[in-house]
Amino acid sequence: MPLIIGQYYRYHSRDPRLATVLTASGLYVLFTIFASIFNYVFLPISFQPIDDMLMRIDALVGYSWPAIVTWAATYPIVGTALYVVYMTTLPQLLVILVVLGFTGEERMLHCFLLTGTIGAIVSICFWVVFPTFGAKAYHTLPEWVALAIPLAVSPEYGRELMQLGAEGAGYLSPSNILGLIGFPSFHIFMALMSVVFVPRHVFFVFTIGILNVLMLPAVLVQGGHHLADIWGGIACFAVVYPISRGIVKALSKTAASGLAPGKLVGVAAD
Repeated sequence: MPLIIGQYYRYHSRDPRLATVLTASGLYVLFTIFASIFNYVFLPISFQPIDDMLMRIDALVGYSWPAIVTWAATYPIVGTALYVVYMTTLPQLLVILVVLGFTGEERMLHCFLLTGTIGAIVSICFWVVFPTFGAKAYHTLPEWVALAIPLAVSPEYGRELMQLGAEGAGYLSPSNILGLIGFPSFHIFMALMSVVFVPRHVFFVFTIGILNVLMLPAVLVQGGHHLADIWGGIACFAVVYPISRGIVKALSKTAASGLAPGKLVGVAAD
């Protein structure tokens, strides 16, 4: 619906910036749905999970997911705060999308959307060949931990992922879609998107900066990840972001030169 309304505003010249925000929001939602379904297409998995290798790497540096979650649960304020931070990832991106659209930063908005799109596709394709289920799928936690702090994911969640990987999904709906990707951590990828694309206003920079400094421990505690997943998310962003910038820059030059037959949806070249 936002996409349809956005196109109506665009073609009837009602409000170009509102049209941009609505169109971008609609595309954002549609791609999220597409990406979730695309990921499930490859179930059951065809390749051996690489979790054993990642857990060996974690052990070499002394990292233990049960230990860090148990530590967070001994300080319920910390564990609960990390849960709240973890759940802000998508709202952060939506706020950035809206602000970039309404402030006329269209080139940056398109780079933002393209970075997220390419990053999701790359992460899914990597996961298909090198599947992981995260530390949560291979460990248990003391019963009191779940009573002390809210957990975004749990060992039970991890075992459900493993069952999906082995058997596939019998029925798919918006209510039962689970986040499959462990490595690279797409939560870290999205956190880096927020930091890079945050509107350059002191309030947004400060708020997004604090949230995403805390996102690092939040992803480990609440996301049930291996430590290596964090570095995978950083590496994925380091590869994808320059590519998306290059594509947007090339398209902008093409549009400015008059070679393009028309504008991209909502695009105004710098």
